[in-house]
Amino acid sequence: MSDLYGVERLPLPRAREMAEIDRRAREEHDVPERLLMESAGRAIAMVIQHFFPEGRVVAAVGSGHNGGDAYIALRVLRSWGRQVLAVQAGTQPPDAVLTHRWDVPVESAENATRAFSSAAVIVDGVLGTGSTGKPHDQAARIIEAMNASNAVRVAVDGPSGMDFSTGAVPGACVVAHLTVTLGFPKLGLLFQPARTRCGRIIAAEIGFQPVRDDEVSACVITPDWARAHLPRRAPDAHKGDAGYLLIAVGRKGMAGAGVLAARGALAMGAGIVKIASDAANREIYQSAVPEAIFVDIDDDPALAEAGEWAHAVVVGCGFGQDKVAADRLERVLVSTGAVPTLIDADGLNVLAGRPGDLAELGKTRPVAITPHPGEMARLMGLPTREARADPVAVAGAAAQQLRAAVLFKGAPSVVALSHEPVLVTSAGSSAAASGGSGDVLSGACGAMLAARMPRREALAVALFYCGRAAQLGPPMGRSSLELVMGLPAALENPGASTPPLPFVLFDQPPPR
Repeated sequence: MSDLYGVERLPLPRAREMAEIDRRAREEHDVPERLLMESAGRAIAMVIQHFFPEGRVVAAVGSGHNGGDAYIALRVLRSWGRQVLAVQAGTQPPDAVLTHRWDVPVESAENATRAFSSAAVIVDGVLGTGSTGKPHDQAARIIEAMNASNAVRVAVDGPSGMDFSTGAVPGACVVAHLTVTLGFPKLGLLFQPARTRCGRIIAAEIGFQPVRDDEVSACVITPDWARAHLPRRAPDAHKGDAGYLLIAVGRKGMAGAGVLAARGALAMGAGIVKIASDAANREIYQSAVPEAIFVDIDDDPALAEAGEWAHAVVVGCGFGQDKVAADRLERVLVSTGAVPTLIDADGLNVLAGRPGDLAELGKTRPVAITPHPGEMARLMGLPTREARADPVAVAGAAAQQLRAAVLFKGAPSVVALSHEPVLVTSAGSSAAASGGSGDVLSGACGAMLAARMPRREALAVALFYCGRAAQLGPPMGRSSLELVMGLPAALENPGASTPPLPFVLFDQPPPR
């Protein structure tokens, strides 16, 4: 069973950005194209030999670079004693120069089904990162023949048929058991529906130069990144060092949201939590979260005192959307002055019709928001379908327009702040698809803000460790409170500390 692994800084380029990285390697840094192909092909071969060391390897070899990489992988495996076979999947036969005189037999596309039936491992090198739209007829037939095989399927760079920039799957698409992506993982690999076609994702270093922040739209929140950014406590630390967090939540009858947010904050390391809520919820909170201090949200002097005390505030979970909720939101914002403020759930719904107010708030204090697709659509005036289509672009636009750090929830979730690459989490599980998980996340984010972390890093650290808590347990049968209980294990074990092979930059298990 594989575990999550990733180097601390891992670019996540779109297809056009990867093409520019490749161009700069060749034209500005004098890295020969053939050297990149040789490095890629050898990396693919080593991954196959390491994980699937027995049986014939058959590759569908297209006319582009991915096809050449697959063909080189066959040659390398042949030199190591493996039985290999290539299937011509492009308009031109594979380039014989790439074989270095090794015998790598080639079958025509018409014989693809028969060739794949003889394989223990099939290598998908049909289409490359630049392909868009539905695969053409011959490519679609070869893709369908690969998917019909009982062999293990290994995709080169990404499954043929997916959009490498968005993760869209407009037609036939290879369903891989493992994807060896070259240089850096491409943005579309981590997003649905392509993600379910990738299987396990391994990113192999093949010789590219370092990539600047302004060259890519996004980077990955990896285990090494999360380790490096998690606040460390000094041996003589006290609760004030860990941060004071005010959580303004829960109308009457909705105390559960506040319980989950407060427990999420405490599990993530908040020093002291105060819960400001409806007086009717006092007994629930003092029973369910005895570590927290209760504040009557309608007691103006008490609320003002809590606002002056807090290092950060979380507002909106279980708040309601009526006039009482709107009044309470306004009073919380007034009482907390310039304190870093995270707005979630009903707080966002109250502000959805007034995005200008949210942007104005961002001029007076550091603001963070944590919308799901429906909330994002309302804030940005978009159909929900459009909000989901390109989360990285939408989150980036929202961060700029609303003057806020944005944690856009999804599978995966992303974090955006103006003039910074978007951060995409690598940890997650469908176990987080349960009522209240967003409240846990808000509390965890609040704890990191209260620890005086910058907004972007605070949201990303909390997002990663909440996702890791979901990832470490079973994908079903857990409540959000049990996800809170999984946070200590996640903080102790964010992922593997060493790669499965020396040249691997990233290793993500199949989604579940």
